[in-house]
Amino acid sequence: MLKSHYYEGLVEAGCDEAGRGCLAGSVYAAAVILPSNYENAELNDSKQLTEHRRYALREVIEREAVAWAVGIVTPEEIDRINILRASILAMHRALDQLQVRPEAIIVDGNRFTPYHSLPSTTIVKGDGKYLSIAAASILAKTYRDDYMNSLAEEFPHYDWQSNKGYPTKKHRDAIRQYGITPYHRRSYNLLGDGQLMLQFEEEGL
Repeated sequence: MLKSHYYEGLVEAGCDEAGRGCLAGSVYAAAVILPSNYENAELNDSKQLTEHRRYALREVIEREAVAWAVGIVTPEEIDRINILRASILAMHRALDQLQVRPEAIIVDGNRFTPYHSLPSTTIVKGDGKYLSIAAASILAKTYRDDYMNSLAEEFPHYDWQSNKGYPTKKHRDAIRQYGITPYHRRSYNLLGDGQLMLQFEEEGL
């Protein structure tokens, strides 16, 4: 059973992101405040759940959370500020949208930038330890999947409906054959050959 809170007696928001390792698409993050002493035995790290369970739990989270929000950082912003900063910025944007103001923040992973003056703690594998981070991981993952599915209709060659922008062989083969889209992250090693797409553009390739 995951823990209900880290900070004693404070309104606590859990944060997590999705899409950090993808070659294409925005990075998404969610912030979730759950009721104190909240219990839900089905909540877990989104990667441990089936797609069907993630979407079913999304409805439960949105109905039962005190507040929740999703923040987005675009591929252009990722290329400009790097993916670590972009992931943290997406979390900050999610926190900005919460209808209830948190008094503390817990974050999946080991890196975070202070949000205003609120106390915050990073927790490695936090999405498998704390309910609010698990809830945030589910929201970030499902909303990003919806977004990548919509992009897949616009650009069907890259198999985004299956790989969601991650670096699969089919995705990289499509980049070689069809080139890149406006949604690809040009600061990434898109072809898996150790070279950045920005270099190819500068060389006119």
